[in-house]
Amino acid sequence: MGNDLTTDEFDALRQIAQDSGRGRPSACVSRNAKRLAGLKYIAHTRDGRFELTEKGRQLLFIQNCIDGLRAVAADPATQLPRDVATFLGKKGHIAAGSATAFEITQKGRECLADIDARLT
Repeated sequence: MGNDLTTDEFDALRQIAQDSGRGRPSACVSRNAKRLAGLKYIAHTRDGRFELTEKGRQLLFIQNCIDGLRAVAADPATQLPRDVATFLGKKGHIAAGSATAFEITQKGRECLADIDARLT
């Protein structure tokens, strides 16, 4: 997943996603821009800024879903972003437990086990 991006590269993608277009890019973004652009996760704009491509937005969303699934597995009372909770619920990875908590389903556990197996 993600062409084996490092934590630093994911941080750069998150910073680009949150960037409001002001100032120079951070050292993290500058350090990782060439590789991320080569993998087509970011693009240069005409005014010299970086922006996420559709591929980059999809990668961040997938990573947010994986992080959310892990968070629910660790603590069912975890608050998930609405889009992540909706996606994981529709795919059957989580289910609504009580009014304020989620439960990870068997399918969700299997998915996490598969992801962890691929990472090792």
